[in-house]
Order: sequence, then structure tokens, then C-alpha cells
Amino acid sequence: MLQKTTSKPAARRTPARKNMKSADREKAILDAAIAFFAEHGFEGQTRELAKRIGITHSAIYRHFPSKEALIEKVYDHVYVSRWNPQWEALIADRARPLEDRLIQFYLEYVERIFNYEWVRIFVFSGLRSYDITGRYLTIIRDKLVIPVCRELRRLNNPDAPSRAKITELEQEAIWGLHGQIFYIAIRKYVYGTPVPTELDPVIVDHVRRFIRGAVSGPPTTSRPQVRRTPPDVQHE
Repeated sequence: MLQKTTSKPAARRTPARKNMKSADREKAILDAAIAFFAEHGFEGQTRELAKRIGITHSAIYRHFPSKEALIEKVYDHVYVSRWNPQWEALIADRARPLEDRLIQFYLEYVERIFNYEWVRIFVFSGLRSYDITGRYLTIIRDKLVIPVCRELRRLNNPDAPSRAKITELEQEAIWGLHGQIFYIAIRKYVYGTPVPTELDPVIVDHVRRFIRGAVSGPPTTSRPQVRRTPPDVQHE
């Protein structure tokens, strides 16, 4: 079962040690920065971060030449390192039903990313010029959204050309599923509202509902005829 975090982690304070090895001090700075940015966003000052760690401000810049370099290290540690390359093979494994593959993926994915620091840094990045959010969503598009689109296309039309361009409509269907699941984390770690205690059955239900709708037939490409209610007419 998934482990749930019900509140933000306590603020970390790493005591300074004069004899700390360079690699250990760098890790202490990185760990503290992750917690600090998750709490304060990227507006947080590195001077305040140094106080929290218990080191001088200049000590941070001996390990990270700039605030941007520190943020880049946060991105690698929090986001890139948590993507499991085996998920790509899982999505492509046609020996298993696509529904089973997606359920396994999202159960494992949620275990890695439903985390106070992961979610809040992701959101803060989206509000600032640091392109953590955009770069990570490119990974999701290339390694999840597009491959799943191809798998759905094969289910709906086995004779369709495998390399034909994936349409925006096809991609939006997968983004919808992904966003539906991720929104649970937003509700918990950003809005602070209640979420289900047991996430596994919720995720399974989301995936099964998605598959039932997605493989019911090929998507329509025609524009629906939408009647709009005319605005009120003001008479003199």
C-alpha cells in the first residue's frame, strides 16, 4: 500500500560541522534547499537557507556557484532521479493489457511523487521563470503521453499506421487522466483539503474508467454543433 503524508515535514536544520566532508556538506545543503524551497518557493533567499543549515552564506556558493545552479541540482535530485526508466518498457509491453500496464505505472508513480516537497516545488516552479515544471512535463509527454497514445491507437485501430502523427485530441485524453490523478496531490499539498485515505483503489478506478471510455471506439474528429445561449437583449 502507499504511504501517506498528512502534513508538511518539519523544517530541517542541519548543524554545521567544521570537519564535515565536502560531499556531505553539499548533500546537507541540497537536502535543506529542497525543504526550504518547498516551504517558501523560489523567492526564498539563500541567506535564510544558510541560517537554517547553520553555515555561512558564502559556504553555499563554494558548493553551488549560483542560486540557479542549486535549483538545477534540486531538479535533478527531486524530479529526474525519481523517473524510473523501466516504466517506459512497462508502457510498451504488449504482452499485458494496457489497463494493467497503466494501473501498475500509476501505483508506482504515485508512490514516488505524492510528496510534500515534490508537489510544492513543482507548483512554485510553474509560477516562476525556473523551468522545472516545463522540463518535467516534457519528460511526461515524451515518455508517457505519446507512448500511451500509440498503444490506444493500436487498440482502437490495429491497422492504423504506427508512426502517424499523434493528434492533439489523442494527447489531451492522456493528459486528462494524468491530471486527474495528480490533482489529488495538489488538493493535499497545496490546498490542504482532505483526500482519500487509501489511494490505490482510487487510482485503479480512474484508470479503468479511462480505459472504458478510451477504447470504446475511435475518437471523432468532427466539430460538434454547439448552440450558445444568446446574451440578454437590453430594450429601451
